[in-house]
Amino acid sequence: MKSARLPSPTRTERVGRAIVVPLALLLLTGCEQNTFVPPPPPKVDVALPVQHTITRYLEATGNTAPIKTVDLVARVQGFLQSIDYQDGSFVKEGATLFTIEPETYKLKLEQAQAAEAGSQASLKQADADYKRQADLVARQAVSQATLDTSTSNRDNAQANLQQAQVNTKIAEVNYGYTKVTAPFDGIVSAHLASVGELVGVASPTQLATIVALDPIYVNFNVNEQDVLRIREEARRRGLTATDLKSLPIEVGLQTETGYPHQGKLDYAAPTINQSTGTLAARGVVPNPDRVLLPGYFVRIRVPVEKQPDALLVPDTALGSDQSGRYVLVVTGENLVEQRKVETGPLDGDLRVIESGLKAEDRVVTAGLLRAVPGQKVDPQLQKVEPSPASAK
Repeated sequence: MKSARLPSPTRTERVGRAIVVPLALLLLTGCEQNTFVPPPPPKVDVALPVQHTITRYLEATGNTAPIKTVDLVARVQGFLQSIDYQDGSFVKEGATLFTIEPETYKLKLEQAQAAEAGSQASLKQADADYKRQADLVARQAVSQATLDTSTSNRDNAQANLQQAQVNTKIAEVNYGYTKVTAPFDGIVSAHLASVGELVGVASPTQLATIVALDPIYVNFNVNEQDVLRIREEARRRGLTATDLKSLPIEVGLQTETGYPHQGKLDYAAPTINQSTGTLAARGVVPNPDRVLLPGYFVRIRVPVEKQPDALLVPDTALGSDQSGRYVLVVTGENLVEQRKVETGPLDGDLRVIESGLKAEDRVVTAGLLRAVPGQKVDPQLQKVEPSPASAK
């Protein structure tokens, strides 16, 4: 059999093949020349540390306490006649709060006053008789014994008058006790005895309690290290113990922002409590609106010293690991470096850096997840402004 012959390509097919082969070679050559282009360094925000003067505070927690509190008691026996205030109301010094059966004590006072008047009359008569007898003795009209008797009568009358005057004062005091008055401006608690009740029978009966709220005490404790630091700063500044007692204090409630209540340091204990290692201290805070009540748990801070040119960075720029706190710093070659730092107190939105950072260091403030230590970044310099609280 004869083999079948393939048809010869046409002119069009030969031209197409001539075009396709060079194109394929050109494409293969182009693929071989492609190379990997690394992505640009990630952009991160950096800022220089803020430099300004800060105030260092001693911070503590404490409790409020009334500056004055007194239990109101019945100092005389009798039936409670009236209650002359509303429970829990504010009263002024001298206001009558309770009245205890005054009529009996008024009569006793009048009785004592009458006895005093009688003693005065007796003394007047005895004194006149003494003068008369003394004149007669001088003229030798009566004996000396008669004058001695007259002198004794006069002295007894004088003693009786003094006793009557004392009795009058006692009766007057007891009559005054029938009205229980406010010893100072303050809030009076609910009454503890009812009208018609017999009070002051065997011992003084408590009727209520009055509490002064303006100003108010703030009690707190200072640990031994802070005491040493404060005393060292006081010696450096030449402050005396009297100067320390006039230091301002700032107080804030748990529900308040910051420390809105201002006062002064009033007292510091002379010794350290050995069982707790703390020093008891107390401040006095004006409380005209009675916002602070005795027994509140409060936050306290006392300004100790001012530090110029302190370095501060945004608190959000700080990280932490097992070795402590750190910040990410961009070097001159735009490499990220992890820098260990010692931190201080928070001042507004900024954190004080005690050590580990320089004023010219560029600290990463945003894009922290893109900043990997040892790798390059594209730093975008930003300016950090102190917050209003930090600028004070």
